[in-house]
Amino acid sequence: MPLFAANLTMLFTEVPSLQRPELAAQAGFDGAEILFPYEHAASEWDKALAGLPLALINTPPGDWAAGDRGFAAIPGEERRFRDGFLRAAELAARLGAARIHVMAGVAKGPVAEQTYRENLAWACTQAPEQKLTIEPINPDDMPGYFLNDFDQAARILDDLAQPQIGLQFDLWHAARIHGQATAVWAAHRARVSHVQIAGFPHRNEPGGGGFDLPGLCAELDATGDDIWIAAEYRPARATVHGLMWLQALKGRSRLIGA
Repeated sequence: MPLFAANLTMLFTEVPSLQRPELAAQAGFDGAEILFPYEHAASEWDKALAGLPLALINTPPGDWAAGDRGFAAIPGEERRFRDGFLRAAELAARLGAARIHVMAGVAKGPVAEQTYRENLAWACTQAPEQKLTIEPINPDDMPGYFLNDFDQAARILDDLAQPQIGLQFDLWHAARIHGQATAVWAAHRARVSHVQIAGFPHRNEPGGGGFDLPGLCAELDATGDDIWIAAEYRPARATVHGLMWLQALKGRSRLIGA
């Protein structure tokens, strides 16, 4: 059975961030992902997680309010990216994070792509034991973000040929970018190393949108791949009151999904 992670940046926001891992464990999640765990010391997160596995963190985005969304693809910001990546790698090692999502940033054009490739290759040399991901993000949610197409991401991954970097398949972004998340999954399944799910079209509790979530779980069961399924959505009500989908997927109910 795939392991399910709660995105603690978006779920259980009814309580402070350091209290969320306990609620996630109580709710039946197998682990957590934390998009930006940099506002607390590693020791505080270690205590709060209390053994709950950490599936993923992001590299530091910079000043979010000012429009920063990472730096990996921004020409001239190589030092800023690399300092941030080393910080993320140190934290990931300390907390046992399975993967680091390398945020590309707001950029465009061939020079940005070259910068992105070079920074990804450099990151692999700096943390050779750490698994990394890249994630296409739809331009409505993140205008100007460099990596905004799954075919683009696949081309970059194939050209780099770095086995430690995988594709982060976010069902919400796949549907928003390409219209049919099922087709994106079918085309790029072999590159995927981390999955994020949400409902469509409102990004609330998972389900709907024509995507077969029980089928996805069954497929991951069959392959035995080391892939987390992370719940990254905006709860329509208090998080604990909208978790029927979690038990349904764990029980392989056909009531959730397509």
